[in-house]
Amino acid sequence: MKKTPILSLFVLLATVALIANSTEAKTWKISHVRPQGTAIDIDLKWFSDTLKETSNGKLKTKIYAASALGDYTVVQERVGLGAIDMACQPPASAADKRFQMVYFPYMVKNWEQAERNYSPGAPVRKIVAQLYAEQGIHLLAAWPVYFGGISLNREPVSPGDPDAPKGIKLRVPPMKTFQLLADKTGYLGTPIPFSDAFTAVQTGVVDGVIGSGAEGYYSSFRDVTKYYIPSNTHFEVWYLIINKETFEDLKPDLKKQLEEVAAQFESRRWESAKADQAANEKRLADYGAKIVDMSDGEIAATAKKIHETVWPAVLEDVGADWGQSVLDSIAE
Repeated sequence: MKKTPILSLFVLLATVALIANSTEAKTWKISHVRPQGTAIDIDLKWFSDTLKETSNGKLKTKIYAASALGDYTVVQERVGLGAIDMACQPPASAADKRFQMVYFPYMVKNWEQAERNYSPGAPVRKIVAQLYAEQGIHLLAAWPVYFGGISLNREPVSPGDPDAPKGIKLRVPPMKTFQLLADKTGYLGTPIPFSDAFTAVQTGVVDGVIGSGAEGYYSSFRDVTKYYIPSNTHFEVWYLIINKETFEDLKPDLKKQLEEVAAQFESRRWESAKADQAANEKRLADYGAKIVDMSDGEIAATAKKIHETVWPAVLEDVGADWGQSVLDSIAE
């Protein structure tokens, strides 16, 4: 009987130790939006394997591809709540309209300028990190994807002339930036959830898709893409994010290891992203799509119109003063 208090104390201490180490002991869930075997899936497997090796098995992850844990808008909310640990995906503007700034059309012109603005310490990067933080999310790394374009299931109409009426219905993501981008360049924008977009094109509800790039169209729309217009509509970046409390509860050494592997994950992608975009355009062509190139002058004319007609409207939506401060911070 005298041994019982000692035994109880031992059990209590063991329980406390178990709770204290629970963050490191559990296997984190990482969600992403593409099928297995795609570039992001491969890179996240590298991240997962490297993180496990670097931390001697203390930080383990399990990857859930193809939005298996839910649409990216839902996943972002669940990461903020701690129901999902991590994700690498586009930011969702449903909870905060200011995330539309990340998708501002024709905000950067080329890969070099994009890296100056989206890499660690850069202006846009700091803004995105702050927006995530307000939702209980910590930003670990950026994963640059592509410059966007337009996928069509029918022959394009005057693709280089932003003033020409096209008579072509495009699926747009349900956010003002892409709706206006389509409408102001002569298309008929139709908001449709991503999960329904392929069927909408296949059944003729719409004639094509805007809001993605060659990688996205090859991954999810190649069977309904007969023409691809690489019009540089926007620069897409996905972000490797983690629940803020989960990150802050890590021991300093493990936090440092996580940040270092995340930094490597990002730098590897900046080195390969531009070539990956070209490779995906070739994959679309090899699969049967016709690549409809636009000249630098046509892209510049489209960008000029978007700056004059779309930017002011979206600025009002996100807060004119705040939005303008973001645009003013863009490095050339």
